[in-house]
Amino acid sequence: MTNVLIIGFVWPEPKSSAAGSRMMQLIEAFQLQNFRITFASPSSKSEQAADLKTLGINEITIELNNSSFDVFLNELQPNIVLFDRFLMEEQFGWRVTEHCPDALKILDTEDLHCLRKGRQQAYKDNVEFNDDYLFNDFAKREIASIYRCDVSVMISEVEIEILTQKFNVPENLLLYLPFMLDPISEADQKNLPTFQEREHFVTIGNFLHEPNYQSVLYLKQTLWPLIKTKLPKAELHIYGSYASQKVNQLHQPKDRFFIKGFAQDVNEVMRQAKVCIAPLVFGAGLKGKLVDAMSNGTPCAMSSIAAEGMFGTLEPNGFIADNVDDFVLKTSELYTNEAHWNKKQDFGFNSYNLRFNKLYFQQQFLLRIASLQKHLQSHRLHNFTGTLLQHHSMQSTKFMSRWIEEKNKHNSST
Repeated sequence: MTNVLIIGFVWPEPKSSAAGSRMMQLIEAFQLQNFRITFASPSSKSEQAADLKTLGINEITIELNNSSFDVFLNELQPNIVLFDRFLMEEQFGWRVTEHCPDALKILDTEDLHCLRKGRQQAYKDNVEFNDDYLFNDFAKREIASIYRCDVSVMISEVEIEILTQKFNVPENLLLYLPFMLDPISEADQKNLPTFQEREHFVTIGNFLHEPNYQSVLYLKQTLWPLIKTKLPKAELHIYGSYASQKVNQLHQPKDRFFIKGFAQDVNEVMRQAKVCIAPLVFGAGLKGKLVDAMSNGTPCAMSSIAAEGMFGTLEPNGFIADNVDDFVLKTSELYTNEAHWNKKQDFGFNSYNLRFNKLYFQQQFLLRIASLQKHLQSHRLHNFTGTLLQHHSMQSTKFMSRWIEEKNKHNSST
């Protein structure tokens, strides 16, 4: 039987983040092949973490900079290792190469970190994002990690284009794999609350994710004061896990600006709302809040960053605008015009079913895995840059890890 080892940056929290949902989708794809799955992570579990044991998945806590992971690897002997974000590949990739050299190595980037970090810095500096911000230190580490793996699954076509055009990453090292979702049937569409049965605005997102927090600040300081003037009865309901004190301080009922905290059922929250609002000012990857909105028939008011990679050549389930006046005007129209709202809802159902077809993308994922396993030696032979990086750059990581391990042993013995 094929052994799959997933090394998670965190334990998956599908109710808290799009990244958690994405991980559960990858696990489901592996389970279609009856692979034996072990999920390992150095992080602590939260109350929102999925109970993987109920799915027949072995859960293991691992340590950074500790040779106990080597022992674990030798006992498990995985055929496939999936790294959850490049940070896990940096930490554990060299150990996998040493002890399981024939294991297929997959990197799940979640989103392109160097893109998100570069955009964040440009936003902080109050300048337009450009290549100077893209080619940052995160990019050097992330691109190296992509080369060291046999394939990297990318959630956005836009990010594949950036990797191939800006960084000259070979296409055969990348696989487009967006969210993998069950289609919304016509019956389900008709059973959703209508325009007249809904009220208020909603936005949702894990507050540990900086783009979500900055989006809420932008709403609070710039957009909502203008929107609430045009729509004097509308409220904005903001949901998200890990709301800190600085987030809760934004709660202002007199301004109809409500911090609601963790949403136990995102579908219920979305179905009640008339419009999902997502004015992200920086970020990367695909936005789970937009997918949740589409699946529940909730049109969206969104920035170009929020919409990036979501719709391809299809019509969006709402509007895309970055100019403040334009955003406010179109938000008001979307909220009040029933015919316009119904048309955008239909666009959302169409995009959802065509762009994120579970069966199709599961098949593409499993076919690529099977092909790589069959031709792994040849595939690696044509990835000389990856071999080069494996030989040189990871040596520093390896010996730093060994040094930390010895230091920890010394400290524990004194």
